[in-house]
Amino acid sequence: MIFRFFSVLFVFLILLACTHDKVSPYRKYQTQNVIIIAIDGPRYSETWGDPLRINIPVRDSLSAYGALFTNFRNLGETFTIPGHTAICTGNYQSIANDGSQLPNYPSIFQMWLKSTNETYTKCGIIGSKDKLRVLSNCLYPDYQDQYRPFFNCGVNGDGTGGYRADSVTLEIALNVLAANQPKLMLIAFKDPDFFGHQGDSARYIDAIRKTDEYLGIIWNYIQNSPVYKDKTTLIITNDHGRHLDGISDGYKSHGDNCDGCRHIELFALSPDFKSNVQLNTPYDQLDISATIGELLHFPFYTGKGKVMTELFR
Repeated sequence: MIFRFFSVLFVFLILLACTHDKVSPYRKYQTQNVIIIAIDGPRYSETWGDPLRINIPVRDSLSAYGALFTNFRNLGETFTIPGHTAICTGNYQSIANDGSQLPNYPSIFQMWLKSTNETYTKCGIIGSKDKLRVLSNCLYPDYQDQYRPFFNCGVNGDGTGGYRADSVTLEIALNVLAANQPKLMLIAFKDPDFFGHQGDSARYIDAIRKTDEYLGIIWNYIQNSPVYKDKTTLIITNDHGRHLDGISDGYKSHGDNCDGCRHIELFALSPDFKSNVQLNTPYDQLDISATIGELLHFPFYTGKGKVMTELFR
């Protein structure tokens, strides 16, 4: 009798284990594509931190359809390459800011390509700064020089030639969306940072407004595309902010731990996210890649971020 009981129990446990193996760890999402727009170096006080939002009228008009984190931060080095590396690899790294060093860990692009077996043209990096080419590769074993995404960065597109105008990057991004129909993409605009460093306050503010306008053009493209409409998550963020007034040389530079450099935006529009909400839960750059891994159902085991669960419906 005892033997029969344990035999039945053993069979039950085996069946239970097999059943669990077939259960996906992911929820079913409408999202099939993710586009990240990284706007280089505006202060939060000149974007969402301004109660009137006069510099971001497009984002303000979209706020009813999206979710905003008001307590989102860069907790690593507040420079361009470290900030973008954190967004894309889910790791903070002390990495050269001149584009001479590769990230230590694979990016969401490499992880996604390995997981899906898609062609490299289905994910990519489009950036105004040529040095952002380093995001297409890494030093991690089994990933270095493997699973590399498409990239078009800088004047020559191949990561050389210096910085190009954001208007050119917008045009290239729209062409790539139409021609390649990528499922995972980073678009990185530079001008707020560029004109901030020049100490040209008028052009710095104008660049914030222009990138907001470009964001609207990309959003309209998504809404009018049968490939992307109702199937795409759009994430808008920054690599870093800038010094607050009264700290160092103010808006002209960045790179320390002040709140102006660390406090950045995270605004997201998605068929799977809540809409018309502001969330104050503290999250940071590492959590972007983890959330994308959840949405697109690929493992991101080298990242140290967490899924931003409050975003989801």
